[in-house]
Amino acid sequence: MDTEKYLIVWGAGGHAEVVADIVQLDGKYRVAGFVDDVNPQRWGTSFCGATILGGEAALRDIRNRGIRHLILAFGDNASRLERAEWATSKGFAIATACHPRATIAKDVCIGPGTVVMAGAVINPSASIGQNVIINTSASVDHGCIIADGVHLCPGARLAGDVQVDRAAWVGIGVTVKEGIRIGAGATIGAGSVVLRDIPPGALAFGVPARVIREKYSQ
Repeated sequence: MDTEKYLIVWGAGGHAEVVADIVQLDGKYRVAGFVDDVNPQRWGTSFCGATILGGEAALRDIRNRGIRHLILAFGDNASRLERAEWATSKGFAIATACHPRATIAKDVCIGPGTVVMAGAVINPSASIGQNVIINTSASVDHGCIIADGVHLCPGARLAGDVQVDRAAWVGIGVTVKEGIRIGAGATIGAGSVVLRDIPPGALAFGVPARVIREKYSQ
């Protein structure tokens, strides 16, 4: 087996199913197996055409077998960043997965660990950090800066020159006006329209979006 052509998907839920599908469609890697920390009763069972190999402890054996590529496939932003850092420290290379039916401008920089899903659009001069999720049919317009660990949920729409800071969560169907900055660890509720900057750690929602409460910044 040419181990350079295989990767491990860390996660075994619905999001992992989508990520594995993107990996298979892209064709650069084959899925060697899954890691699931949440449901040990599933270890050794089949999932998406491969086997759930165990929890985090199984990664040592996987790395010893020569499989060094890994992708994170769970939605919690802080956990995704933490585990990516851990995996890198253990010698894994964090892979990137872009659906073949996403539209990505040729000058866009995308960091390792990022997943870009079907129907997403990323326009010229945008910058996408590490371990980001650009979910189904989300759009990122020109000049946007998306920091590490951000999740843009399905159908989120960012106008030009928007900045979304580390580990922020932009909910399904959110619209963000041009030039807006969403602070680190902020959460924007589904369907909101963001017309003003959102401070770090805030929970905001509504049309227009208003800060409802502060929360711990990631």
